[in-house]
Amino acid sequence: MKLQRLRVEQFRQFRQGLELNSLQPGINLIHGPNESGKSTLVRAIRAAFFDRYRSKSADELAPWGDSSAAPTVELIFEHGGKHWQLDKRFLKRHRCDLKVDDETFSGEEAEEKLAELLGYQFPKKGASKEEHWGIPGLLWVEQGTGQNIENAVLHAGGHLKSALNNLVGEVASSGGDEIIQAVEQQRKELLTSTGRPRGDYLELANTRETLQQQVSDLKSRVEQYQAQVDRLGTLAAEHEQANRERPWEEARREMQLAETKYREVEALQEQQARGIESQKQIQQNLSLLQQSQIHWRNQSDQLELRHQSYLKAKQQLEQEELASPELVKQVEAARSQYQLANQTVQQAHLRDTRERLEKDCARLKADLAQLKQRQEEAKGIQVSLDLARNTRKINLIDIGALRELKKNQRELDDANIRIQTVATRVTWNLKPGASLDLDGQSVEGQGEKLLLEQGVLAIPGIGDLGIQPGGADLASLRRQLERLAQSVTQQLTELAVESVEAAELKLTRLQDAEAQIQRFDDLLRSLAPKGVDQLGSDRSEIESELLARTTELEALPEAAASAVVAKPLSQAEAELKQAEVRLTEAEAGQRNQEGLLHKARYVSETAMREWQRMQDELNSPERQSQIEGIARDIATAEKQNAELEASLKDRETLIREARPELLKQDITRYRATAEHQEAAQQKRALELSEIRARLEAWGAEGLEEKHNELVAELEHANRRYLELDRRAKALDLLLNLLIEKRQALTRRLQAPLQKHLDHYLTVLFPEASLEVDENLMPGKFSRGSELGQMAELSFGAREQMGLISRLAYADLLQEAGRPTLIILDDTLVHSDAGRLDGMKRILFDAATRHQILLFTCHPEKWRDLGVEPRDLEALKIQSVSG
Repeated sequence: MKLQRLRVEQFRQFRQGLELNSLQPGINLIHGPNESGKSTLVRAIRAAFFDRYRSKSADELAPWGDSSAAPTVELIFEHGGKHWQLDKRFLKRHRCDLKVDDETFSGEEAEEKLAELLGYQFPKKGASKEEHWGIPGLLWVEQGTGQNIENAVLHAGGHLKSALNNLVGEVASSGGDEIIQAVEQQRKELLTSTGRPRGDYLELANTRETLQQQVSDLKSRVEQYQAQVDRLGTLAAEHEQANRERPWEEARREMQLAETKYREVEALQEQQARGIESQKQIQQNLSLLQQSQIHWRNQSDQLELRHQSYLKAKQQLEQEELASPELVKQVEAARSQYQLANQTVQQAHLRDTRERLEKDCARLKADLAQLKQRQEEAKGIQVSLDLARNTRKINLIDIGALRELKKNQRELDDANIRIQTVATRVTWNLKPGASLDLDGQSVEGQGEKLLLEQGVLAIPGIGDLGIQPGGADLASLRRQLERLAQSVTQQLTELAVESVEAAELKLTRLQDAEAQIQRFDDLLRSLAPKGVDQLGSDRSEIESELLARTTELEALPEAAASAVVAKPLSQAEAELKQAEVRLTEAEAGQRNQEGLLHKARYVSETAMREWQRMQDELNSPERQSQIEGIARDIATAEKQNAELEASLKDRETLIREARPELLKQDITRYRATAEHQEAAQQKRALELSEIRARLEAWGAEGLEEKHNELVAELEHANRRYLELDRRAKALDLLLNLLIEKRQALTRRLQAPLQKHLDHYLTVLFPEASLEVDENLMPGKFSRGSELGQMAELSFGAREQMGLISRLAYADLLQEAGRPTLIILDDTLVHSDAGRLDGMKRILFDAATRHQILLFTCHPEKWRDLGVEPRDLEALKIQSVSG
């Protein structure tokens, strides 16, 4: 069986639908993060096969909160060379359609066809459960169930046995069953199925274990009693010796002596600190005096430096004074060029202003002529607009009232027609000269009359003939006719018209007038967007502006004849800018030169003053006196520093020899010793009291007598236990031998399944073997010296063995011509890197024979599987965009 396409819609989280197509015959790796829909797709496949399409328990398939959803699953697969297509919908408009090549099946017939194909069954009622899933329940592994294979094999047992051609049934009927059952029955009396004691054997084992524990406890208590007696003698001697010697008092005397010595050292340390501070002050004063002495010595050297600086500044001043006259000439030449360029620019400005004003006057004259023309046209349109507005005012009419009038007029005409139909029509054709009297009026010749009320026809010489108009609704029609006629008359009066046609004519005139008003308004807005009055204002402004420009033009001076050549304004301004730049540069050079001259003069004068002042200071008597005083102060400070240095060294020697840090440690040590000695003595006294009380209590219990009684009881229990233990082991050994013989026969008969199982197992465990019982259930697992049941393996190992067993079952089913599809939902998550690599080899090998759908949230662990992974999140985005 090869699944080619899966599509779900309105199925749990896939509201808009998702399609998984182009599935490969081998491994299909589908990955996505948690809650991305992997388990939902697996659930969709299970629902397509296991859930009845009419099932009322399918509510959990719908998207959350969507009661109108119709969960849909579409599957396309191949099997037996045929093309299968399954369409299944639940809840709303539920249906099930199956197409196999050209054959079609619907409803329950389609579901039974699928169950027969894959090897499962439907429940008689309610939801489908694990016991109904058969072969798919074995090969489709849900998340977190890979290690549980027993129930799946049990529920698929019938189909597996069928694939083995009833070989298991032959084993079940072979000889030796009665012996095995008898041995099993006797073994069950003593052992459980896992080999643990039960019944009398278990009770005796528990009694033996209890007695052993009691004997051990009593023995331990007797030993403790003897140890406590020994401890009491030792502890009493130690307590008495400590009371005599009282070592804690000696420790406190030593502590007090150490504290006295430490206080003496502290006094020396304080004196030393004060001496060090005094030495620092003397040394600072000595350093300042020495610096002052060096300063006076350096001033003689600085005097010569000041004289050299003065001579250099004087030379710089002379150079700056020679450069000034040339810069003055350059400034005057640049200023003359600037004035000439400025005159040229002014003449160009005057010429351009005259040309601009002449152009403005011409433009304003043209604008004024155009504005006058627009003003005349606007006045004519305004007159027509006023006439149209007056026409609209005369013909104003309420359109709603006119509509109501026309409605009532139509109803009145209809009423007239109906009443003429219902009323009694009297016609006559009298001979010449003959006459009749109808309601008091004489009638002759030919004619007719409609009677709406009772009338009397008088026949001369004969009598009166009463005429009663027929029809039950004649009176009602007559009242309706009168009401409508009255309403129409009232509405005509309100609209001030004689008839409906006159009202409609009035409405037509109103609409024509409004159209004219709209057209004239548009024309007027195009000519005068801001109104006719604004045209007059604009005209006055243009006339004023024209007058101003004309006056300004006439006030301009005539172009003066000069030597200045007429140049364009741009050229004249460019030349003016260049002349201004040259003038600015020349003035800047002059100002810079003046600054340099002033600076040179200031530097020269300052250097001369400094040189003169320092020369006067060096030659003064006060300076000599200060130098001598500083020398005397330095000698005094050096003497004080030497004396203080010797004192500090002597005191430092005394402090170092006293070892204050050791004295401080002695204080701490002796204090801790005294405290520990006292605490130890108190602890010994307390322990003596507790031991005496404990020994008195244990002595009253008779521990040794109880111990001897329990030892005798334990020996009796041991003898009985050994008898049952030998019997249990013998029965267990016999049963194992019988079962091994039976399994040897089973293995020969189940060679096809065992062959596939060994094929996969040796890839992961080269030295291991896994046996199956007569019910095809994997059980005993051996690996080297290890032997046990598969259920006793670790969680990860059971998961690996479960998948290996499923693949072996799939191979067996395929050889028997049964369809196989393997679905793995986040399996092997508990495998380490080495085991996972082996399982990848196994899966890749199995994929050469079966189609495998592998769903995972850890794609990085499967990147070396040799297949292209498919991202479920990307598929969801493609489905939405598509």
